[in-house]
Amino acid sequence: MTELVGHAAAAAAFRSAFLSGRPHHAWLLAGPPGVGKATFARAAATWALAHAAGPAVADDSFDVPAGHPIAALVEAGSHLDLRSLVRTTDDKGKLRTVIRVDEIRALQPLFRNRPALSDWRVVIVDSADEMNTNAANALLKNLEEPPAGTLFLVVSHSPGRLLPTIRSRCRTLRFRPLSDTEVGIVLAVQRPELPAAEIAALVAVAEGAPGRALGLAEAGVEALTRDMDALALARGGEGTARALSLSRSLSGKAAGPRYAAFLDLAPAYIARAARDRSGARGLRAVGLWERANDLAGGAVPLALEPQAVAFELATLIAGLAE
Repeated sequence: MTELVGHAAAAAAFRSAFLSGRPHHAWLLAGPPGVGKATFARAAATWALAHAAGPAVADDSFDVPAGHPIAALVEAGSHLDLRSLVRTTDDKGKLRTVIRVDEIRALQPLFRNRPALSDWRVVIVDSADEMNTNAANALLKNLEEPPAGTLFLVVSHSPGRLLPTIRSRCRTLRFRPLSDTEVGIVLAVQRPELPAAEIAALVAVAEGAPGRALGLAEAGVEALTRDMDALALARGGEGTARALSLSRSLSGKAAGPRYAAFLDLAPAYIARAARDRSGARGLRAVGLWERANDLAGGAVPLALEPQAVAFELATLIAGLAE
């Protein structure tokens, strides 16, 4: 089972409510992307189902032994009382852009019967932000008339965009970015093969979100960071030459993961530089960030040529040296 790192207050609140015997039926797990909300939901679901079914598990942590029969069922994806509402694939195997009402409707036969292995069942919604209007309204009906013995764990990166009636039916748990130490622990556990220098580079760009760091783990972030550092210190023609060299290395299919990472990292790099500057230099850095952010955000939707985009982004980073 994936170990939960951080979020001790949220875990304590959930366990206390469950152990009271009358937990709230719906929990809104709200916070920035990548900080561990979905991991929390899975850990909480495993602990609650294991606690309800026995043999006993700890009351003061989410630790469930890997050999526990409930943990084994969850890990195998075969627990009869656990469902996850996520985006599905279409007939061509392509991931849909939204969670549809069909996914909500598919739960209704489950709700007509008692839980199979204990007195509880759990439904994880990951994420509620991806529900279309019909799906949101269908979920709301379940939250308004909750099936007996059902816990809803509703993940949201932008809870303000959810229906107010969904938010009002849930007890909210707030999730904040992890510390650099905690992010490092997650990376060391999830990607033990990574060199220490690469983990350190990933921690530096994670901004407290281990999910973001893990998503960048194949991109060679340490090397990209060195390239951006060199660009930010380059002067005149040297900056142009470095920008051209970097853009060439990010073109072609084989460089796809590094190019995608650069689209993410370049605006963030300039933003960090802007935060450390004041006066005219700070205003200039903000302007560079605005241009980089717009360019990176439109590169994929507008199918812009990767080498040209990478060159312009690299040139904007080089503009920090002026």
